Parts: sequence; C-alpha cells; structure tokens
Amino acid sequence: MANSMARSFLQVAATEEVAPPLRVVQIEGLVVLKIIKHCKEFSPALVTGQLLGLDVGSVLEVTNCFPFPIQEEDEEIEADGANYQLEMMRCLREVNVDNNTVGWYQSTMLGCFQTVELIETFMNYQENIRRCVCIIYDPSRANQGALALKALKLSDSFMDLYRNNNFTGEKLREKNLSWVDIFEEIPIKVSNSALISAFMTELQPDTPVTQCDYDRLQLSSNPFLERNMEFLIECMDDLSMEQQKFQFYYRSLSRQQAQQQAWLQKRRDENKARKTAGDEPLPEEDPSNPIFKPIPEPPRLESFLITNRIANYCNQINGVTGQSFNRLYLMKALHDN
Repeated sequence: MANSMARSFLQVAATEEVAPPLRVVQIEGLVVLKIIKHCKEFSPALVTGQLLGLDVGSVLEVTNCFPFPIQEEDEEIEADGANYQLEMMRCLREVNVDNNTVGWYQSTMLGCFQTVELIETFMNYQENIRRCVCIIYDPSRANQGALALKALKLSDSFMDLYRNNNFTGEKLREKNLSWVDIFEEIPIKVSNSALISAFMTELQPDTPVTQCDYDRLQLSSNPFLERNMEFLIECMDDLSMEQQKFQFYYRSLSRQQAQQQAWLQKRRDENKARKTAGDEPLPEEDPSNPIFKPIPEPPRLESFLITNRIANYCNQINGVTGQSFNRLYLMKALHDN
C-alpha cells in the first residue's frame, strides 16, 4: 500500500513538472485600466510596472499590478527600487492580495520595444519564474482608436541560443530560427466579475452616438504617419549598417581563404623540393600563422531585432492608411449625397 502511494505521488510530481504551453493571458479589467492610466500619465516617457497573478494550467491570470517609480541609472537608486518592489509585495500579501510575480508591463512609443534590454529582462525573469509575460502598451496608438495592448514572451528555441550566446548563421540554420521566431504573442482576454459587468451596462448612455464616435472620422493622420516614417527610415539606416558589417566579414573571409590557399600551395611546392632532397616534409598547417586565425562572425541578433521593428512600423503604416482610405471613401460618399 505504501509503495503504491509512493508511486502515485511520484507520478503526480512528474506530471506537475510538465506544464502545458501558455495559451492565453487573462487580465482583469481593473489591471488594464491601471496600466493605461500609468502609461498615459507619463507619456512620452517610458514607464514599467510589476504584474501579479496566478499561473493556472495554460492560462496566466493577471489579477493586480503596481507601477515602478521612475529612476535614474544608479546602483543606490536601483537598490532602492528593489526594496520598493519587495515592500509593495509584502504589503499586498498582508492584505491578502495576489502577490505572485507573473511578469511586468512597460510602455512603448510607436511599437519600438524590440530591444536587447527587453530580452535581457526576460532572461532575468526566467531565472526565477518559469513562465512570465511582458504586457506592452502603446499610448500613441490610443489616439488612432486602437487599444495597443499585447502580451509577449520569448520563444524556447531563441532562449536556448541566447543562453549559449551563439547567433551565427550556422546555428540559426540548424535551429531553423528567423527574425519572426524571437517573440511569441499570447492572446489577451480581459475578464470582469459579473457585478462589474452589470455596473458597466448601467453606465452605457442612452444615445447611440457620442462625440467620441465623431472623432473617429477625423481625416488627419499625418503626425502618426510622419513619426512612423521617421522611425522606419532610421531602422533602414541601422539595417544597412548591419549589412555592411556582414559584407565586410565575407570579404575578409574570402581574402583569408585566398591567402590560405596561396600559403598551402607554396608549402606543398616546398615539401616537394624537400622530398626530392630527402628531407622530412613540413606540416601543411601552421596555427601560429595569422592567416589561419578564424575571423569571428558578427552576431545576427541586432539585425533580427531591427527587422522586427521594421515589420512593426510597416504594419502600423498599413493599418493607418487603410483606415484613412475608408474614411475618405465614406466622406466622399456623404459629399456626393
């Protein structure tokens, strides 16, 4: 009986270790409002905060959050920030509120969040939390009538490469990893209690059309498009510089291979002469020769992140221009009538 109980306990422990993949991030409506309020109050400055909740099966529930104070980069100030975080979680635990860390949120400007700093923060969180997400909110998109809220996590294959710090072309081809496979977007589900849903239903106005509905018909989207185009041009310049690094690397590699072939041919001719004279041949490889020193390949991580940003700007421009055309056609139809 004891053995069967022990076996069943071990089986349960083994099954608990294999967690199902994360399918959805469920956020309470109050948490969404807190994130939006914090990000809009300090816009255009970038802010961050902590996400608290529960990890239940394939659902990551976000039930609370609190903002981080804006700090300058200093060791003492960073220590104060860590103490502030621990003190906040202790206070929440005392009032019986969920204080389990499930990730963090941060604001962004025009979707420019694909940075090395974000990846490093993910890796630091992954050391202590098996599954965590980052909620990205873009206040600039709110003026376009969109709730720019997305949940991101790093893909497992990318994290393996990042831990080994090996972003060579050979490893990327071996893992079949491209710039699309760095981040994984998790669907977000906003949940409210039945009482809050009933209260929000009572708050709905009787008139079907409000001033906010008319504001959606504004034809001007030039500032948003201009900023996106400016950032897109900057990213194209950065990508061109990264491509120049790879072009220089391949030119240096081909030059080194030509020098190696010339040296090998010279050494073989010399060995033929030595063999004819009855001497022992010299080795055909000389590690001390600088032409045999391997040239380090530049990492491809930065180019992957830049390509992610370019794709994001293109998608935003495509979405805004599509809405603008719809508005123009609508206004033209109204004018004709």
